[in-house]
Amino acid sequence: MFDVLIRNCDVLHVKDGKVWIDIVQDIGIVGQRIVSIEPSPAELPEASRVIFAAGLLAIPGLMNTHAHVPMVLFRGMVEDVTVTSWFNDHIWPLESNLTSEDIYWGAMLGMAEMIENGVTSVADHYFDMDEVAQAVEQSGMRATLCWAVFAHGGVEKLERTCEFVEKWQGKADGRITTYMGPHAPYTANPDFLRLSAQKAKELRTGIHIHVSETQAQVDLSMRQYGITPVQQLEETGIFEVPTILGHCRFPTEDDLKLMSQRETGVAHAPKTYMKLGETEVQLKQYQQAAVPVGLATDGAASSNTLDILEQLRMMVLAQKTAANDPLYMTIPEALEIAFRGSARVLHQPDLGEIEVGKFADIALIRQDGISSFPRYNPAANLIYSTRSSDVDTVLCNGKVLLQGGRLLTIDKAEIKREISHRLERLSERVPGRRIATYPT
Repeated sequence: MFDVLIRNCDVLHVKDGKVWIDIVQDIGIVGQRIVSIEPSPAELPEASRVIFAAGLLAIPGLMNTHAHVPMVLFRGMVEDVTVTSWFNDHIWPLESNLTSEDIYWGAMLGMAEMIENGVTSVADHYFDMDEVAQAVEQSGMRATLCWAVFAHGGVEKLERTCEFVEKWQGKADGRITTYMGPHAPYTANPDFLRLSAQKAKELRTGIHIHVSETQAQVDLSMRQYGITPVQQLEETGIFEVPTILGHCRFPTEDDLKLMSQRETGVAHAPKTYMKLGETEVQLKQYQQAAVPVGLATDGAASSNTLDILEQLRMMVLAQKTAANDPLYMTIPEALEIAFRGSARVLHQPDLGEIEVGKFADIALIRQDGISSFPRYNPAANLIYSTRSSDVDTVLCNGKVLLQGGRLLTIDKAEIKREISHRLERLSERVPGRRIATYPT
């Protein structure tokens, strides 16, 4: 007997450079995992809960490999500025207004948005992560959480993040994974990076860090230390544990060689890069070096949404444009990044595929919308036509979080009420007050 049975759905598969869809399938789930995928029999199998999914496309739950979820609180507040101004004049001053309660409600808002967009897993890099962990526990999502720290926060702040790692590792029925989170080589000096790596090794966990986001950051590192930011991570021991590399858009050939020999993965957030007017880099360089790439939204303060389907579409179009080649970034290549690639970046081998034995993290997508008709190629529709409103049902860890477009674990009205009365305070910018300084 199944705990959950998804009945009569179509199932998307992506493997070995091929994409195919098995139609009219039953997916049987027991506990947290998929135990059966079979053509739907005439007689309804026994199950505690049946989701009738005729005409819906089952895809692996989408993964957001690098985000700052509570930053949804600043959505649309900072537009049409340079990277330096974005940090120093706007976001880092605004973030100095945040309280722990603000972060909790921001996390809840972001998770509601992600679930409605078919996202079941997120790697979140932010502050006061106990609050975010509580939001994850309540929402039903899966998350890799790290508490972002700067060198100027000192060893005391780093020790606090170690306590967070130990407290929440494996909690929420195994849905929470905790990593260490030194912010970036430009805000954490080599000694601080070295200490972060030592702590991660002691705790047997990984590190989530920004690196080589811009060419200017690479140039700064070369002037200060004579090596690239990626090489700093190697020299300070960061690469001795599994790492999630936020952005890493400007690696050298030597950097890529280093990354390919370590447990690294690159989180790619194309909408942020496009909004900031930054040159698109071709993902082929990572593929050729066998370095995993996954999709990410970054924070909604820069990308405005936490919609991975939107990032998928933008990635494909930006890559074709950058390569000046319509044959580059094919449908199988794009979906490989979205699913198996993202799972590899998160170091989660049981995600990214609808297969027996994998976690039951599944999104069911409506295929009857006017923008998806006619349905010659459902995989092409998923990339180029599907809207977030087409997400019908979402399961994570075998639990139903969204059904028929209705959130089951989060009260959106309550979230909006809680956040609305905080907005005036959150939008204040106090001269001279900010959480850090972006180098110029």
